[in-house]
Amino acid sequence: MRTDMVPGATFPDYELSDHTGKHRKLSELQGIDPMIVVLGRGGFCPKDRRQTEGLVQLHREMEVGYCRLVTITTDNITQTNEYRSGAGAHWPFLSDPRRIIQKDLDIAEYTDPLHNPMIPHVIVLEPALRIHKIYNGYWFFGRPTVEELRQDLRAVSMISRPDWDITAPGFRAQWDQGHKEHFYPYGKAYVETLGEQG
Repeated sequence: MRTDMVPGATFPDYELSDHTGKHRKLSELQGIDPMIVVLGRGGFCPKDRRQTEGLVQLHREMEVGYCRLVTITTDNITQTNEYRSGAGAHWPFLSDPRRIIQKDLDIAEYTDPLHNPMIPHVIVLEPALRIHKIYNGYWFFGRPTVEELRQDLRAVSMISRPDWDITAPGFRAQWDQGHKEHFYPYGKAYVETLGEQG
């Protein structure tokens, strides 16, 4: 992994085709929510498939917790669709057969010249693609468990949600005075607060 990819840095805003063939930028997929990016080998890898099985359950929690999930592999569009459908996943899968990310982040898995995949990584992002944590998943147990990701999302949410503790002094008064822009759903002030934290 590139040496500048560390907690606090901004993850590159890659643009790739999703499982439907539509070009999507990571920033568009993230919006202003926390996001997990899974960089995987692809559907051929049993470790990736097992990891995705766990993420299917976590994704249901992420949806109600206003968090995003994206999987990126070097699979082509057909393989990407088969992998996503076979796993029963309902989040965006991005296809990178030209290995743009693999080359840019310097994560070619040189021990597998047959498939030439990326070294698997999981990146937990705060809003604005700010890196919170990076996991190296070359070995399966280097990958985060569902519970570790749940804890990461709690930490990121506490950082990025100005109204995380609505019992904090002043929040009730803001609500009562009609200043609902400080609460979910996001208002202008909420978005500006997130920008200041970045």
